[in-house]
Amino acid sequence: MSTKDAIALLAGAIIVVSFVGTARTPPATAASPLGNAGGTLPGLAPIISNADKAEARALIRRLRTRGLGSNAGYERTRFGENWADTAPGVPYAGNGCRTRDDLLARDGRDVKYRAGSRCEVVSLTLEDPYTGRLIRWHKNRAGEVQVDHVVPLNYGWRMGAPRWPMSKRLDFANDPLNLLPVAGAANEEKDASGPSGWLPPQRRVRCAYVTRFAQVAVKYGVPVTPADKKAMLAQCR
Repeated sequence: MSTKDAIALLAGAIIVVSFVGTARTPPATAASPLGNAGGTLPGLAPIISNADKAEARALIRRLRTRGLGSNAGYERTRFGENWADTAPGVPYAGNGCRTRDDLLARDGRDVKYRAGSRCEVVSLTLEDPYTGRLIRWHKNRAGEVQVDHVVPLNYGWRMGAPRWPMSKRLDFANDPLNLLPVAGAANEEKDASGPSGWLPPQRRVRCAYVTRFAQVAVKYGVPVTPADKKAMLAQCR
């Protein structure tokens, strides 16, 4: 092979590599909750610096405390239809897509939609913030990725939501600030627990998780138990 031919071949290889690299969907970059007060940025980046941890503790200290109230009367329907697009006061509402699909599209990468739909997500790759696992998800394994309410609906109910207007409960259930796509097993393990009863297995995101919990609680005026507040502060030392 001549030098001229070798250069031509090398140039062709570079072109191919460049084409393959740009054809991929850019990964969703996880955002710190401190820079994501609206909840429209993806994921849950760790809070690492001392200054950011101090800001997180200041937010957590604002939370009111009270004992966990009664569970009487709680049903999922008290917060409206599952993944309703009709919440009156939160991002993504009214865009024609179910809230779950909005959140999968927000946090996933290599997102694919059902043919003919601009909403229905059928596959994606997710870096689960709770466990650190990389999940290659397809809709035929729907439960492998679930959308977690950071402050669980049942927790909100026991802390005052029965007295809220329906519009506020609908916002609470569909607010992207309160929603994270995560590994289904971790979501089921958490159930309706507060931070004193459950924290993400991935320790490095625990301060970010309780900060997100506090952001939602402050926004909706949800008190937390004294044990939960103590546990939250401990994660951001």
